[in-house]
Amino acid sequence: MRTVRLSAIFALCACVLLITGCGSELQDLRIRNQTQQKLIDQLRADLGTITLERDKLKNQLDTALATGDIDVQSLQEKIAALEENKKQMEEMIASMQEQLLYGSAVLPPELSTMLEDFANQHDMVTYDSSRGIVKFRSDLTFERGSDTVAASAVAAVKSLAVILNSEDAKKFDVIIAGHTDDIRIARDETKAKHPTNWHLSVHRAISVKDVMESTSIEPKRLSVRGFGEYRPVEANLPNKKGNPKNRRVEIYIVAQGT
Repeated sequence: MRTVRLSAIFALCACVLLITGCGSELQDLRIRNQTQQKLIDQLRADLGTITLERDKLKNQLDTALATGDIDVQSLQEKIAALEENKKQMEEMIASMQEQLLYGSAVLPPELSTMLEDFANQHDMVTYDSSRGIVKFRSDLTFERGSDTVAASAVAAVKSLAVILNSEDAKKFDVIIAGHTDDIRIARDETKAKHPTNWHLSVHRAISVKDVMESTSIEPKRLSVRGFGEYRPVEANLPNKKGNPKNRRVEIYIVAQGT
């Protein structure tokens, strides 16, 4: 696994070198995306190998437990190590997919400081300064099954919009992405508006977009996306019981035209 991590770092470094040598921003982005996609594909292949090896060891462990084999502890340690490597690789792939999807933008220090201060003032908000991502917890921003932004959250979104209308921020575009957990939409009145979690996640992103647009942010700077239940930040509970941490809206500050 150490080899895999090092190869990932080397590939990313190569990507940076390629970007530095290009003059066009769009061409830079294409080159970076192509390089990063190849790395993601390789990591996925490695992840498949790890999963097969883990499953093989689990079968061996079941046999050892049944026969009283003394290698039980050794097998358990190997499985635990593979599980940890698998988790790290999944996190790496998820992070790289976000970068591939949204691009990356180095925010001016003044803007990043304002966003960090903003997040510190609101319990429902976190800010990832390394990627320029503001995250709203949807369980505090929306009622379950609703796309109506809560009154307390409207004030927070408008405060964020003021920051995004500052001179430093006007150089960037804004992507609003909605996410849900895996609880199925069951009530008829909810299904009428949001047939699936896909719909609900997009509709929530649109609602946040509408609040931001009401503060005079230029519509051409805004876009929305929805991912339903398919990009969890933590595992959902078994049997479609969900996880509040997966109900969220993420706001990405990205380079213009991303």
